[in-house]
Amino acid sequence: MEKDQADHPSHPAPVRLAFRVSYLGSRFFGSQMQVSERTVEGEFVAACQRLSLFSDWRDAGFLFAGRTDRGVHAIGQVAAFSTDVPERAVATINLQLPPDCWCTAYAEVSPTFHPRYDAKKRTYRYFFSRAPPCIDAMAHAAARFVGSHNFSSFARMDGRNPCRTVYSARVLEEGGFVCLEVTAESFLWHQVRCMATALLRIGEGEEDVDLIDHLLTAEPEKALSPAPAEGLVLWDTDCGICWKPIVARERSARFIDDLLRHHFLMGNVCQVLQQDRPSS
Repeated sequence: MEKDQADHPSHPAPVRLAFRVSYLGSRFFGSQMQVSERTVEGEFVAACQRLSLFSDWRDAGFLFAGRTDRGVHAIGQVAAFSTDVPERAVATINLQLPPDCWCTAYAEVSPTFHPRYDAKKRTYRYFFSRAPPCIDAMAHAAARFVGSHNFSSFARMDGRNPCRTVYSARVLEEGGFVCLEVTAESFLWHQVRCMATALLRIGEGEEDVDLIDHLLTAEPEKALSPAPAEGLVLWDTDCGICWKPIVARERSARFIDDLLRHHFLMGNVCQVLQQDRPSS
């Protein structure tokens, strides 16, 4: 019996890893895996399979902490999977991910870790494309989101419970941008983008601060139209993890630098073209 065990050594138990994931959502059809579209989960699973970290994503318990829509970005998404080769996973994952998706940190977690259900809270930031004239009014209005409310007027419901608890909501000015930062245990579909729409109306002087109270308490008629997806960033997912940093691949840094140069140039070109238009 002892000889037989020596001839057939047992395989080490798989190790469950969590990764903090960043991505630019512009070229993805959202984060959730789809058969015929390019998605963040799809690219992540394909990278893991090329590295032989697992063969079947279901057997590996591959999961993301949550879904983001087409065009939405992240610096605080959390992915988790189990693998027999954790060292290879940490050392090589960024070598196989595409340039618009990369990992910034990792941690070894419990075998039962579920990034969605173990997330204590999530934080989003919505960056407005312009600075409205009434930023102070936006800040006062944002504070009224804090607490437990019925967000039926701020989301696509699809039969879900409309009540959500917002821990904090504030309007920030950073790097020349105005943004809404909101933290909650969970969010409804389009909730943050609809909150951004309401705040922008207040910031532009189209509505009073009391609009927020009215929408949170009045009988919902029709949900607000969500603000454009490209302004939304999944900023953080708090799963109580102590992260260890990973160096991102140089290709991702070059990709972002090229994007910055492109959009800076296009901004200047658009200004020139706008100035050259005949006045009406």
